[in-house]
Amino acid sequence: MGGSDKGKSARQIELGSRISRYRQRRGLSQEALALAADINRSYIASLETGQRNPSLETLARLSLALEVDLGTLVRGLQSVSGRG
Repeated sequence: MGGSDKGKSARQIELGSRISRYRQRRGLSQEALALAADINRSYIASLETGQRNPSLETLARLSLALEVDLGTLVRGLQSVSGRG
């Protein structure tokens, strides 16, 4: 369950922050990341602000484009408080 219908969760916000940090470390714009991952640029923006809850497929494409292991990207998110 995800998307913006129930508001942002702390996990979504943390994941979005990680995506943004890895993107910036690689010197990529949102547009460049979107092209590399074959994802819409506006979706990248909504992920980075914690408004979307990506699928496993989307996370895998992002991790490849960001050149970061998928496990590294999501490590520890289960311990972040959920909605609230």
